[in-house]
Order: sequence, then structure tokens, then C-alpha cells
Amino acid sequence: MKKVMASLTGGHLTATRRGLLGAGLATLAMPAIRPAWAQDNWPNKTVRVVVPYAPGGGTDITTRAIAEALGQSLGQSFVVENRAGANGIVGSEAVSHSQPDGYTLMVVTSTHVMTRYITPQLPFDPLKDFTPIAMTARYPLVLMTAANSPYKSLADLVKAAKDKPGSIAQGTSDAQSSFTANQFAKRAGVEMIEIPYRGSGAYLAELTGGHLPVAWGSTATAMPLLSAGTIKVLAISSTERFSLMPDVPTVNEGGVQGAEFVGWFGMFAPAKLPAPIADKLNAEVLKAMQTPVLKERLRQLAVDPAALSRSEFTSLLVEEDRRWQQADKDGLLPKG
Repeated sequence: MKKVMASLTGGHLTATRRGLLGAGLATLAMPAIRPAWAQDNWPNKTVRVVVPYAPGGGTDITTRAIAEALGQSLGQSFVVENRAGANGIVGSEAVSHSQPDGYTLMVVTSTHVMTRYITPQLPFDPLKDFTPIAMTARYPLVLMTAANSPYKSLADLVKAAKDKPGSIAQGTSDAQSSFTANQFAKRAGVEMIEIPYRGSGAYLAELTGGHLPVAWGSTATAMPLLSAGTIKVLAISSTERFSLMPDVPTVNEGGVQGAEFVGWFGMFAPAKLPAPIADKLNAEVLKAMQTPVLKERLRQLAVDPAALSRSEFTSLLVEEDRRWQQADKDGLLPKG
């Protein structure tokens, strides 16, 4: 190598040595060039979007709608893959170990951050092991009861619970509904029995049949039953009324202060995704969320389109982490 460099310095470079040196320089340059080329050309193949929950749920349905819009705008297929297990942990862990090249994404609910305070020895860090891309939509939870229930309002339920402590059960189906139920009971100053179910489908028959007094579920779960007249909704967990349920009061309006909860759907990639790809993805998601077709489709699913920039979403995640840390200290979270 010294001879090659000496010949180069002196201006005398043989063809053989010139070839060797050129090849060496090209090899050294490759790592710097290829990532930039890959980022500029993203996406040039199918993108996999992992939903770590079962098919047919709110996250799955909304993700498919967004994936279709992204595929149309970017000219590549965005294929949704359900990888359920352990309340989202199985699929999330798989994504955390994937290559950060923009071809493996994930859409989860707000329980993603909450999970670290629920599950001991979580195999990933919800914040450090992922790149936040964008929040896509928000959804409140609702307190449901059977159409023929004796509870005509939230005040009726609270009064009955105070009159007979520990006599009224409330059904839940996941971490966020469990938190909302526990927070509601604490803020209302009542003792209620939480009955956890494996999914909302498991409690709906008991609820509509009058065997389960009340249950907390998503607006997407409640809307079809509300339209069919088989349930009534006593309150909604957001600070403002939901546009698709304008007659349903908030928990605050129902007389229980400080029992708010609003969940979200968010898109993530593995940690260390190059910023150009993450920024491009965020821009495309925000653009898709503004299209009338996708807006209406999400509203039909009873969720509010609510896209955030990467910095806004990252700030929200930090706030959420603080919130769940405090909720854990207050004993309001279930333990997995």
C-alpha cells in the first residue's frame, strides 16, 4: 500500500495499481452511498405493517384503511399483518428486532406505552426501541349498559353503587378499559367489582342480556349496538362530547370529575429508522388523513382522525409515560 501511495504522490501509477486503488476507494465509499440511495428511493418494494392484535378489531380496521391510502399515494403495497399475542407484546417485540429500513412498520394503541407498567420484564422498551412516526386517530371509551337497564344516567349508577358498595360489576376487556374503570370508581368514590374479559365480544352477550350491569368499551364497539337499540351509553370518557354520539354526556357532565381517558392509534418503526424515511412517512400519513374518503371511513369506524407530527407525537409519548407511571403508583393499572 505504501508503494501504491508513493507512486500516486509521485504521479506514476500503473494500470494495475490504479485498478486496485480504485476498487478500494469504491469499496470504502459504498457504505456511505447505499443508505442515502435507499432512503431516496423508499419505498421500492412492499411495506409490511404489523398490527399486534387480532383481525377485525378497531386497530386492525383503521390500519387497513390507512395502509390502503398510503399504498395509493406512494405507489407500493402496504400489507397489513396481524401478529397477535400477549396483549400486543408478541408483535411489538418482533417489530423491535426488525431492520430499521422503512419496510416494517407497526400500528398500536395507547396501551403500547402503558404496557411497561403492567407487564413485568417487558422484552422491549416502548419508547427507546421504536421510532415514532405519527399518531393517526383518537378514540374515547364509553360506559355501556343494557337498553332495559335500571340505570338511566351516570348519576343513577353512582347512587346505586354508593347505596350498595361492591354490588355492581363493570366489565373490561383490556388494559385501557381496566384503567378507565378503576379510575372512574376512584373518582366517583364508589366500590365496584371489575370483571376482566378476553375482548369486548366476550362481554357483549352478558351485557345486552342484562347479566352484566355495565361495561367499558370503545366507541367502535358501542356504535352498532347503540344504533340497534340494544344498549344505552351512560357516559363517554373524553373531556368533550363525541360528534357521533352528541347526546351522550361526558363523565364530567355526569358528575364524576377527573375520570377522563382518550386512547389513540399510532404508527411506529424500529428504532434508528433514518430520519428522511420517518419524515416522509409522517408527511404521507398526515396527507392521507386529510383526504375526505379516509376521514369519512374512520368516522364510520367511530374514531376521530387526529394526525400529529413526529415531534408532537414524541412529546405525547413522554407525557403518556409520566401519566402511566403515576397511575401505576396509584394502583389503577392491571397487572399482566
